[in-house]
Amino acid sequence: LPLLFLLLVAAAPFDPFGAARVDERPGAQVPLDGALRDASGGATSLRRLAEGKVLVLVPVLHDCPNICAVTLAGIADAAQAQRRFKATRDFRLVAFGIDPAETPADAAADLARLKAQHGGLPFAATTASPSTIRAVTDAIGYHYAYDPRIGQYAHAAASAVITPDGRLVRWLYGLNPDPGDLEQAIADAQAGRTGGLLRQLILLCYHYDPQTGTWSPMIDRILRYAGVATVLLIGALILALRRRFA
Repeated sequence: LPLLFLLLVAAAPFDPFGAARVDERPGAQVPLDGALRDASGGATSLRRLAEGKVLVLVPVLHDCPNICAVTLAGIADAAQAQRRFKATRDFRLVAFGIDPAETPADAAADLARLKAQHGGLPFAATTASPSTIRAVTDAIGYHYAYDPRIGQYAHAAASAVITPDGRLVRWLYGLNPDPGDLEQAIADAQAGRTGGLLRQLILLCYHYDPQTGTWSPMIDRILRYAGVATVLLIGALILALRRRFA
């Protein structure tokens, strides 16, 4: 039975929905001093980028074939639509690269695409080592995983709002965050309040076709295979229990 279980686990397909999730951790302390690189290749950190302001941190892949650009565009739209706070003066927007293989050139290209869509909206984009990236994402409860078979990361479309002293206030989920939600989150962050109403709609950035707005058939196949593996495992356990108590 243990061998069968190990074989089933080894044969089970990559589960992007299990790998990509966000654990709600309001009030969690975020490490602000880890070494990052900005889009020009210069050394920086989240603390330096924030300059004492609220941080709106968007975990992304800079060279993303799926919806990362849409995620950034969505938070940019929300930042421009809300009227109470002004980017740079009141809060800082950071496209936080989660792929340690990416370079400052990838971050710069990401910013160039964003600038073409949203003009002069001030975004920062970063890259970092695996340990620095993981320190931040683990602290804020952001989970993602690399699938080597297709060379893609599965990760959620979500943005974290962080107080100036580095505490997580809340997450804004999905591709089009509500401007009012962003405005309230920034106000809470300025006041040092964490938590609040959650509107959790996690979209997965993995095998998504932004032109058609649909997931590829790969997702369906993955879910079917995962279901088959689960049924086989349950069947094996039932058979083992019947033999044991027969």
